[in-house]
Amino acid sequence: MLDDLRGNGLILHHWDTDGICSARLLLGYLSDKDLINRTPVLGNYYLTQRELEEYGNFDFIIIADMSLPREDVLALAEKAKIGIFDHHLGREIKEVFHYNPVIKGGDPDCYPSASWIINSFLGNDPNLFAFLGVVGDHEKRIQDNPVFSSLLTDFCQEKDIRFDDLVTMVQLLDSNYKMGDKKEVENTPRFLLNKGSPQDILNHKEWQKNLTDLTVAIEKQLREAPEEINNILIKRMHTPYNIISTVTRKIFWDTGKTTMVINTGFFEEFDQFYVRSNKPLEKLIEKGKQNGFKCGGKREVFGAIVPRNKTENFMTHVIKFLI
Repeated sequence: MLDDLRGNGLILHHWDTDGICSARLLLGYLSDKDLINRTPVLGNYYLTQRELEEYGNFDFIIIADMSLPREDVLALAEKAKIGIFDHHLGREIKEVFHYNPVIKGGDPDCYPSASWIINSFLGNDPNLFAFLGVVGDHEKRIQDNPVFSSLLTDFCQEKDIRFDDLVTMVQLLDSNYKMGDKKEVENTPRFLLNKGSPQDILNHKEWQKNLTDLTVAIEKQLREAPEEINNILIKRMHTPYNIISTVTRKIFWDTGKTTMVINTGFFEEFDQFYVRSNKPLEKLIEKGKQNGFKCGGKREVFGAIVPRNKTENFMTHVIKFLI
C-alpha cells in the first residue's frame, strides 16, 4: 500500500509515544512524499465534523495507532486512499487497507504496539522508535513478556541504554499530550526524524518542565484513595491534564484490582472514562460502541468519552459488566 501513494498525504496518529513514534517511522519511510502529520482533538477517540471536512482534502491518509469509528474511516475513504496500521481491538474495515494482526486473531503479546507492527511491515531492523512505542504502551510490564523482554535487553546492551532511560523518554514524549499541547504533539514526529537520539529526547528542556509539573499533578491524584465497590477501585478526579490513563495504570499496577477512573475536568461537556482490568474487556468495548459511545481499547484497557449527563448511568453499566 505504501509504495503506491500519489498526491498529497496525511498521517493521522495517536497522541501518545506509540502514535508519535509510528508517525516518525512512516515519515522516514515516505520521505519522498508530500505529506503532513496530525493528531485528532486530544482525548477524542473519533473525528469531529470539522476534522472530517479538513482531512477530506488529502489524496491519501495513513491512520496510525488509532481505532477510529468505522463511519469516520469510510467518510474519509470517499475522497482519499486510506491505510490503517493499528493493534487495538475492533473489527476489520475491509473497504480500506487495514493492517492489524490482533483483530485477525494474532496474539496481542506478539504485537505490543503500533510502532512495532509498522516497523516490521517496513522491513526495518528493531530500533529506538519501534521499542519506544512498545515501552510506551506497557512500561515496565513489558519485562514480563518473554519475547520482548529478551529483545529489549539485547537492544539496551547494544545501544548502551538503560531500560529506565526508555521509560523516561516515553514520559517526556507523553508529557505534551498530557499537558494538552496538541501542536507540540504534532511537531514531535519531525523532531524525532531530525534529532532522534536518546540524548536529544532526554535533554529536551520544555519536556523536562512538563514532566516535573505532571509528576506533581499525578502524585496529588494518587494521594487521594479511590473508593471500592465489589472489589472494583473507582477513582473520580477533576483535572485539566490528560493524565487519566497514567493514574489508572498506576492504581491498577499497584493493587492488581480492576480500576476505573473518571475525569470530569478535561472536556467542557464530556467526561473521560478509563478502565484497566485482568478481565478481558473486548465485550465492554463492543457494548459501549453499540450504545453509541465513543470508545476503544485493548484486551485489558477500555477508554470512553461520555456526555456528562450520562456519566452516572454509564458508570453503573460498566460496574455491572466488571463484577
